[in-house]
Amino acid sequence: MKAITNIGELATLAGPVRPRVGGALAEIAIVRDAAILIDGEKIAAVGRAADLRDEIQGANEVIDAQGRCVTPGFVDAHTHLVFAGNRAHEFEARIQGKSYQEIAAAGGGILGTVAKTRAATEDELLKAARRNRDWMLRAGTTTIEAKSGYGLNRDAELKMLRVIRRLNEEGPARIHATLLAAHTVPAEFKQRRGEYVRWILDELIPEVEREGLAEYCDAFCDEHAFTVDEARQVLTAARAHGMKLRIHAEQFTPGTGAALAAELGALTADHLEVVEEASLIAMRNAGVQPVLLPGSVFALGRREYPAARRMIEAGLAVVVATDFNPGSSPVASMPFIMSLACIEMRMAPAEALTAATINAAWSLSCGTQTGSIEVGKRADLLIHEFRDYREIAYFVASPARPRVFVGGEEFVG
Repeated sequence: MKAITNIGELATLAGPVRPRVGGALAEIAIVRDAAILIDGEKIAAVGRAADLRDEIQGANEVIDAQGRCVTPGFVDAHTHLVFAGNRAHEFEARIQGKSYQEIAAAGGGILGTVAKTRAATEDELLKAARRNRDWMLRAGTTTIEAKSGYGLNRDAELKMLRVIRRLNEEGPARIHATLLAAHTVPAEFKQRRGEYVRWILDELIPEVEREGLAEYCDAFCDEHAFTVDEARQVLTAARAHGMKLRIHAEQFTPGTGAALAAELGALTADHLEVVEEASLIAMRNAGVQPVLLPGSVFALGRREYPAARRMIEAGLAVVVATDFNPGSSPVASMPFIMSLACIEMRMAPAEALTAATINAAWSLSCGTQTGSIEVGKRADLLIHEFRDYREIAYFVASPARPRVFVGGEEFVG
């Protein structure tokens, strides 16, 4: 048995066994002068240290939290973790005035990363992705969703998904794999996009299912990616093969995917910078969670952040995530995303914490295993350098490093 004691402020996020909406987003269930008992990978007890004195004395290992704040580990529900190379030259081009769409039209953007990723070996991709994962772990992320989508042919898509599986197997972070072959149309299919969609439906999705390589399927639905009808075809086929659904929606153009997410019963609709009210209501009624990605708005130098307050008022179970990728959001830090959620999207610090932990866990179908500090859940938790949970978002882009525990074991890296 392991004990963490002398916790000044414990934000357990304990509560109803469902995603949090409305006022419940701000209810983070704080315990003062707290302690946690860990048995193996699981949380065995949570409460005031005075009430757990006997159990603490009998523990094999006692960790002193030094009066600091403890929270669940962050759950990053939207990342593009695996890729080769970088796009620093595009970062410079955007500073000089080029738009994301202009860079993509000139052969950069996603297709630039596709060329590098196709050329890399599986081991090279694993090494690069391990570095990316470790960045996330150091900032406190213990559960990660990771997409393919920089392969766009059979060998490279399967290679990316195998890398995700290998990373998950080696631990310590739990990684959920998503097939995103419908990310953009590759150059060799530019004039034959219908053939590319049919290849995804008829060949790639069945092979991914046979190999058990992806839990989810995603599609990028926007004017420079896939149409609503094309995304519907891909996601419907994936659902028939046992995959759960996510969708990139309404990032640049209204009417591109949010209503489709509701129609198909997707778990999430992600981005939503320009989503319209009717689509939000449809999402709420269908139980679709919005995954908001303020890092991509920030990194692209845009000003139109998702309307988080409107979504919360509409009763949606908001999630925030990094959208970590080599182009539009080279952001690996969930604390920075929480800062953007508060500063730019007017979320309260407690709401941002909920959106980065338990609500994100529910969006990955693992809300009964992680995302809050409750008896029986995995001991995925953080001892912060701070004494007040609000400081996580308040100290914007600080170099603070929490002590990170995944399944009860401390990550040192």
